[in-house]
Amino acid sequence: MVHFYGLLTLQREPVPLKSISVSVSIYEFVADVSATLNYENAEKVPLEAVFLFPMDEDSAVYSFEALVDGKKIVAELQDKMKARTNYEKAISWGHQAFLLEEDSSSRDVFSCNVGNLQPGSKAAVTLKYVQELPLETDGALRFVLPAVLNPRYQFSGSSKDSCLNVKTPIVPVEDLPYTLSMVATIDSKHGIEKVQSNCPLSPTEYLGEDKTSAQVSLAAGHKFDRDVELLIYYSEVHTPSVVLEMGMPKMKPGRLMGDPSAMVSFYPNIPEDQPSNTCGEFVFLMDRSGSMQSPMSSQDTSQLRIQAAKETLILLLKSLPMGCYFNIYGFGSSYEAYFLKSVKYTQQTMEEALGRVKLMQADLGGTEILAPLQNIYRGPSIPGHPLQLFVFTDGEVTDTFSVIKEVRINRQKHRCFSFGIGEGASTSLIKGIARASGGTSEFITGNDRMQSKALRTLKRSLQPVVEDVSLSWHLPPGLSAKMLSPEQTVIFRGQRLIVYAQLTGRMPAAETTGKVCLKYTLQGKTFEDKATFPLQPKPDVNFTIHRLAAKSLLQTKDMGLRDTPASDKKDSLNLSLESGVISSFTAFIAINKELNKPVQGPLAHRDIPRPMLLGASTPLKIRCRSGLGKLKACSYSYDKTWMSLEKLPCLLERTHSSTHRTNLETYHAGFGENHLVQLIYHQNANGSWDLNEDLAKVLGVSLEEITAAHPAELVDSSGWATILAVIWLHGNGKDLKCEWELLERKAMAWMRVHAGSTMPLVVKAAITFLKSSVDPAIFAF
Repeated sequence: MVHFYGLLTLQREPVPLKSISVSVSIYEFVADVSATLNYENAEKVPLEAVFLFPMDEDSAVYSFEALVDGKKIVAELQDKMKARTNYEKAISWGHQAFLLEEDSSSRDVFSCNVGNLQPGSKAAVTLKYVQELPLETDGALRFVLPAVLNPRYQFSGSSKDSCLNVKTPIVPVEDLPYTLSMVATIDSKHGIEKVQSNCPLSPTEYLGEDKTSAQVSLAAGHKFDRDVELLIYYSEVHTPSVVLEMGMPKMKPGRLMGDPSAMVSFYPNIPEDQPSNTCGEFVFLMDRSGSMQSPMSSQDTSQLRIQAAKETLILLLKSLPMGCYFNIYGFGSSYEAYFLKSVKYTQQTMEEALGRVKLMQADLGGTEILAPLQNIYRGPSIPGHPLQLFVFTDGEVTDTFSVIKEVRINRQKHRCFSFGIGEGASTSLIKGIARASGGTSEFITGNDRMQSKALRTLKRSLQPVVEDVSLSWHLPPGLSAKMLSPEQTVIFRGQRLIVYAQLTGRMPAAETTGKVCLKYTLQGKTFEDKATFPLQPKPDVNFTIHRLAAKSLLQTKDMGLRDTPASDKKDSLNLSLESGVISSFTAFIAINKELNKPVQGPLAHRDIPRPMLLGASTPLKIRCRSGLGKLKACSYSYDKTWMSLEKLPCLLERTHSSTHRTNLETYHAGFGENHLVQLIYHQNANGSWDLNEDLAKVLGVSLEEITAAHPAELVDSSGWATILAVIWLHGNGKDLKCEWELLERKAMAWMRVHAGSTMPLVVKAAITFLKSSVDPAIFAF
């Protein structure tokens, strides 16, 4: 069971935030979200309330307004410094003011200030944003409403201007003073097959017989113990499409918001190929901070993050191709490398790495990811072995822009594949470092398996490189397309490609069409995808496509207040103000000038509390008494500013007992009872298995029986053992095939060389011995 910790402030002040209501409108693969925060001041003094909340970093926030005692006040987007000054002045003059800003160090955290909320007064603050929805491997579109904001580790040199420096109170989930409600409406011309969620939902209500429109709502009583996730399955998601949106009528042509904007979606049909024999340098950077001792999800049976990490590293190590180079780093407040530099993948180096993985613990403190990255990039390149970096972290870093900047500087020498672990992982960090280097990002929450997502990504990284990527437009004379998205240089199989463009010039008469073509080369062959679309822009009062295009452009230029070059800073500010999409350099401010009550002294300050997953912040050493009255050291996590000792004894007891249990489970269940992991653990680097007691234990037979059934005249003992192991994998681990597919291919390749023409007979003997129903055709004789 997932536990929560911490209490309200020691002063026990009432909290003015009463509820959060969210309305989501999803059309195809774009979500338009309206979130309303309802405040009420039940105190006898005017208040200033501050609320920090997470948001997906791809979100383009374009509207902010307040409804105060029946009066609507629409916010204006201003230069951030100017907005802050105006907010402070408004408060000092007795006006009511509202401020919304993106954190200066991370695009996925926002703060909302409600200033001069009078006694008995009510205020509803609404922000609106749009975002693209990512496509999962199984074809589902994934919408996430972030509800968990974990503490972020702040390393030396980080920005002091971050709103994450504010210490907000942390409370047990049952003590949260506000509620969350959500209603989602989904529309798709392709038809909606089903909607799934990690949270209780109302039954899906279809709004028509053709199932092109549906509605779901979040069941009452959401506990803020997880992000709210919707998985939406359409009947068809791989059709290329172009959406053309009309510009703002009052805006001059030639400007982003004045011209029509196009959103182009391609699903390149890249043929699946066996992993290429070209090798590489594979570096696995694994989070070993204290928060990795937390469960993967809030479910009682959820695996610990560190245990999933260990199994993932085993699978990755076993799946690497012979002849490549590799290294493993663990990081927290400090970092450790398994080898001084990347080493060649051999039986000896693999065994040495496995031994260290087996002993790996979440024991390195905070989340200082910048230093190990810099160390990796300082290393010399290995000729003929391009660097492929795999980063696994729960993403609790304050200054994400500094990390993304470091990855971007080194983008020519590597690709970075990133994995966000658990609830509250920083989308800004995980998506940002992948985008900066031409890699891909994955998030592992709920029932997701780290092992599956990591191995699918490794398989992707081993595929032949798609080259010569180009996008061309075929438009009538007098009309041209200006690309707003960065040039696409990397395409992976199964990946959706979205680009934005601004159409400039004279729009043609009705019933005219345009065409856009995507070309790329794979192993000497040229492929082409096309999409034809009508050149009649459609109006949209929210200008969704324009704002998504602006957000895409901002992500390439806006690297935070401190790290953005001067030229990009000016462009980012102007683009943000023109499009109405918030950035690091802008903030929304609304002022109610009708309220003119001078404030007598400083406003009472109220930080809105938030829930926290156990183990998600920094560890504290506390001296506590055991049952025998002796002092012993216990580890406990908390937020230093708002900790109260009222509930500490029972929480410490619970933490100590669960830690003791999970440590035993890590040692015994992790590599003992899990026969699949145990079998994979004993595979050799070349893909083979040895005939020994370890293999016999997994197969459930004695070594003597295996030896007696061995057709020695056909194959040696290693060949016999390897065929038995592969048959066992297919018979007992088929549900997790994506996790062992690469290492099984390596075993197959080894057997074809080793057993040769006798393999069909050996396979038949092995299937008979194991009494297996596995089809011999899997061996593709």
